[in-house]
Amino acid sequence: MPIFEATLILRGFAVQASIGIHDFERAAPQRLLIDIELTLDDAAPPDADVIGHVLDYDFLRQETTALLARRHYDLQETLCHDIAAFCLARPQVRAVMVYSRKPDVYPDCESVGYRLHMSR
Repeated sequence: MPIFEATLILRGFAVQASIGIHDFERAAPQRLLIDIELTLDDAAPPDADVIGHVLDYDFLRQETTALLARRHYDLQETLCHDIAAFCLARPQVRAVMVYSRKPDVYPDCESVGYRLHMSR
């Protein structure tokens, strides 16, 4: 029997976030780009071509948006760990990679960010 491994990907999710330690970052929300990759335990073909037979990735956007709406984050590291925690709470998820980056902080850099990989 074949063994299937799949990765569910949310890439370049652009949100406005209250994040950062600097005064200018605390003064107003800033653009944050988030990538999330989930390695799934059971990636066998679904029994039917319906969303109820797979992990619906809408929860990634919804739960990330809810996290950011609840509080100010000083650190991207803390945010990434919080995102990873809700992803790993899903039984289908074996591993998660979260990458957040702030593209507008430094004029001479494309972005500054943090990438986290967690697995169980």
